[in-house]
Amino acid sequence: MDLNRVKQILSSSAEIPVHYHGVPVWIEKVDESSQMATVTGKDTRDEPMPVPITDLIEE
Repeated sequence: MDLNRVKQILSSSAEIPVHYHGVPVWIEKVDESSQMATVTGKDTRDEPMPVPITDLIEE
């Protein structure tokens, strides 16, 4: 995924399915300078973790 799409998803009121390595996640925030997004597991609600935005897949 690219930075612009991540920002669109964050600002959207719709629920847009996003996966990180096959796991559904919520995008909590994005750091534009590092190109990293902070995500939490949608089903598990694990601790937030930073991941490269290029590893996020919109389903």
